[in-house]
Amino acid sequence: MRQMVRLAMAMSLILAIGCGSDDDEASGIDGPDPLSFFVTSVGSGAAGGNYGGLDGADELCASLADAVDAGSREWRAYLSTADVDARDRIGIGPWYNAAGVMIAADLEELHAVGPFIGVPTEVLDENGAAVPIVEHDIVTGTLADGTLAAGRTCLDWTSDSPDEVAQVGHSDLITIPGVTSIWNSSHESASCTEAGLAERLGSGRIYCFAVR
Repeated sequence: MRQMVRLAMAMSLILAIGCGSDDDEASGIDGPDPLSFFVTSVGSGAAGGNYGGLDGADELCASLADAVDAGSREWRAYLSTADVDARDRIGIGPWYNAAGVMIAADLEELHAVGPFIGVPTEVLDENGAAVPIVEHDIVTGTLADGTLAAGRTCLDWTSDSPDEVAQVGHSDLITIPGVTSIWNSSHESASCTEAGLAERLGSGRIYCFAVR
């Protein structure tokens, strides 16, 4: 009889442990470091809109994530090209910023609301810092729905030409009369040069997402 009781208790413990694991997954717990979204802490500098294509932009995201011990995930730059839309590169969500705040539950919420579920300061770089307003233009090449902004990708992120432009979004929700403020698609840059990206308050920063 005692053996049967002990067996029943052991089975109950196993089931409890198993249920606990399922609960963790359902609640969105992602270990001690849930970082899966950030805006780069550095711009593109003299390279302007030339990130070395999507591969180079993805590598920038991965290297910055690795520097804050989040490099084990697959990181993608939120950039559109003639071959792929930004929204199709980043998985299905949810995504969390460096403060552990969920910035969007899924693609629909991300593109309907943006990463501003609470306040604009939820758009943080990989170190947990907000973007200065003088650099709030974030390069995307993308329309508000996450698809390609044709002709505004600095030749698919391979050009720093004064004759090319990039579509940019705003990392903050500024309230200036006559100024559109959308996180991924506010206006185009003056050009794809370093000076052209800076002219309208940018530095060539990009958004990075871990594929989830």
